[in-house]
Amino acid sequence: MEQEELATWLRLVLTPGVGNDTARKLMAAFGSPSDLFSLDASTLAQAVGPAKAAALLREPPGLQAQLDSTLLWLDSPQQDVARRVLHVGDVGYPCALLDTEDPPLMLYVLGNIGSGWPAALAVVGSRNPTPQGESNARLFARSLAQSGLAVVSGLALGIDGAAHEGALEGAAPGQFATIAVVGTGLDQVYPRQHASLAQRIARSGAIVSEYPLGTPPLAANFPRRNRIIAGLSEGTLVVEAALKSGSLITARMALEQGKDVFAIPGSIHSTQSRGCHELLKQGAKLVASAQDVLEELRPSVLARLSPAVGVTAPESTRSSRNDPLLQLLGFDPVSLDTLVARSGTGIAELQARLLELELAGEVARLPGGLFQRMATG
Repeated sequence: MEQEELATWLRLVLTPGVGNDTARKLMAAFGSPSDLFSLDASTLAQAVGPAKAAALLREPPGLQAQLDSTLLWLDSPQQDVARRVLHVGDVGYPCALLDTEDPPLMLYVLGNIGSGWPAALAVVGSRNPTPQGESNARLFARSLAQSGLAVVSGLALGIDGAAHEGALEGAAPGQFATIAVVGTGLDQVYPRQHASLAQRIARSGAIVSEYPLGTPPLAANFPRRNRIIAGLSEGTLVVEAALKSGSLITARMALEQGKDVFAIPGSIHSTQSRGCHELLKQGAKLVASAQDVLEELRPSVLARLSPAVGVTAPESTRSSRNDPLLQLLGFDPVSLDTLVARSGTGIAELQARLLELELAGEVARLPGGLFQRMATG
């Protein structure tokens, strides 16, 4: 995008009181931002009213500073990582977003998308997952990436981070692995704990945002970015979510876009599974493996993927799966006292055995003195 064109798009986006709907209405009537900014007040007022017309004719505060910082950002690429700013009329803008109700006017991209946007699936869930939920997200994402799908998520703690990690693990060298849609400007990483992960995503996928550089992690931005997560994806998999989770917003937006929603069931006693169970009641597709997801995708999507490699359910294949203590644990969190009652084993012996299983990755220690069996790949 040339500097003059970038300046007009930034001016449109930064104009107070002019949101996406008004901007689309103006462009439908008058063409590109450079065309509409050449109009007089009366012409603009006929389309959007006098107040918005007056705002459009004034240069937004901070426009020049934003233009300067964006140009500097574009001219300072990381090694092997491209930087781009796309608008809705750009040939590189993702077509999948154009088919949504509210596509962002501008999209900032950190990553290599020279060959186009890949077929992708959203994997989302709780920021505070159970150990099993986090493991499921990683294993599902790894299998989906092995099948050629990119994984879209939000770079948040918990399920999002595990999904990105799994996709990076499963992708072949040179494969577009994962897309992180963030709620800040791309000149910062939120949360900071994911700085290293963000760098790896940019090298093997892309980080995208509709927010100008310098935008901090404002709470209102994160639910809004969920429409982009859903829009870039062929469907949405909710791994684990409470009833008021932002992941359910992503699922609702996917449904509104006519896309499939998948959910992994969990324990009826777990608050982190209630959102998934509610989705299943509403018609989401229950899945127990990545293969279940792939079987539901449209033939046109599957035709774009590489042959599946190692698509398996996230279920333990270790010889210890038949361990008597694991059988007694089940998959719901249980207390040490409950295990003593079930097993008839002394506390000291039981604690030693639980520690062995924990070190082997078969059992997770939860807050409140609880233990949970892990299904591992």
